[in-house]
Amino acid sequence: MGFWSRLFGKEQTDTTQRQVVSQNNAVAHKTQTDNDQWEELPFFIPNEDDNELISVIATSIAAGNKEGSSFVVKKIMKKNPETQLVAIIAASIAAGVAPDSQFIVKKIYQRK
Repeated sequence: MGFWSRLFGKEQTDTTQRQVVSQNNAVAHKTQTDNDQWEELPFFIPNEDDNELISVIATSIAAGNKEGSSFVVKKIMKKNPETQLVAIIAASIAAGVAPDSQFIVKKIYQRK
C-alpha cells in the first residue's frame, strides 16, 4: 500500500521533500557554528633560522653549472613539527585497519 501512495499521493511527497530540505538547512547551520570553534593548522611556518645560508645553498643547487643565471629567494618556510607529528599519528592509526594502504593528510584543524 505504501508503494501506491508514494506513486500517486502528491501531498505526502511534498511534505517529505519539505522535511528533507529543512533537515539539510539545520545541518548546514550546525556545521557553520562548529567551524567557528576550529582553526586550521598550517603545514609550513616561517623559518626563524639563518635564512642567508639556506638561500645560498638553494640557489647554488638550482643554478647548477650555469653561471649566468640568477635567483631571488622571497620566502623560506619550514615544516611545522606539530602538524607533521599529528599527520604521522593519524595515518598510523588509519593504517592499523588497512596495512597495505597509503594516506594523504590534506588539512589539520585545532580547537580554538
